[in-house]
Amino acid sequence: MKTLFFALCLLAATGAFGQTTSVIPSQAYPITIPDHPEHASQHAMAGEQYILENSCNPSAHGERPLWEVAPPPRVVTPLGDVARDLRRQRADAKKARLVFEN
Repeated sequence: MKTLFFALCLLAATGAFGQTTSVIPSQAYPITIPDHPEHASQHAMAGEQYILENSCNPSAHGERPLWEVAPPPRVVTPLGDVARDLRRQRADAKKARLVFEN
């Protein structure tokens, strides 16, 4: 009963506080749209800027075989084999002897 009374008092207090504070002003005010006099204007473009220190174009001729460049392929285990191994590990895991129930 005390908790119900406390909750009712808390609800009434928050309602009263919400009525006394004003979130939105009661006076009307005009809407002002900002003015941008220099919206867009034409001017000359900026000059080139080099981002890299050495701006050269490296190039090479010929082709290298793939075995020199690419890493060796990984051996991929099929998903079915992975599932069977997990099922086997779960079956071999130790089980709890005692089960507590409340």
